[in-house]
Amino acid sequence: MGLAAGFPARGSEARNAHSLWTFDNLQTVGSQKMELSGAPVLTNSPWGSALCFDGIRDGIFIEQHPLAGARTFTIEALFRPDGGAFEQRWLHLESDQNPPVEPGKGDTRILFEIRVVDDHWYLDAFMTGPGYRQAMIVSTKSFPVGQWYHVAQSYDGRIYRSFVNGELQMAAPVAFSPQGPGRASIGVRLNRVNFFQGAVRQIRFSRTALADSHFFDLSRP
Repeated sequence: MGLAAGFPARGSEARNAHSLWTFDNLQTVGSQKMELSGAPVLTNSPWGSALCFDGIRDGIFIEQHPLAGARTFTIEALFRPDGGAFEQRWLHLESDQNPPVEPGKGDTRILFEIRVVDDHWYLDAFMTGPGYRQAMIVSTKSFPVGQWYHVAQSYDGRIYRSFVNGELQMAAPVAFSPQGPGRASIGVRLNRVNFFQGAVRQIRFSRTALADSHFFDLSRP
């Protein structure tokens, strides 16, 4: 697979089952328009341009929940955490509610966060909705900041899993039910707190639970 392009496409299966967001400009991602908070800037990654967030005021907002209706899923991302505050939310998917609530305050969502301790970070994957709530945190599995990583979370209809560079971090049974249409934020929580310090190159949303052998190969820069 060619790393210069980031996540590989795999013919019609990739087009139908996957949604790929590449953060190489400041206007759109996929077919969605981005709303900016602060002043994210473009930076370099091993695969092309990426968006860099300052950890203070930078974020982007997208009027789409890319996994709405999915019964199984995988979320993969190429990102670089650069240190900063202890708690940082860098991917927030949230379903709309009726009656409406303030963005970021909904109770049906899927997240990627990190926790930063000195010059290391560890992953926090999380999902919650009607009848389920599961955090995936293993604080003993930490990694140096300032490097590019592949992270993933998946749900196969029974087991929720999280990964860093293809290595399983945690697994737990969850009685997940599909989430509804909504919105997303990158680099910050939807209600504009817990800002992320670092860069994001790509996020791929799959409506199936991929085996780790099908994850993007980060070993060949």
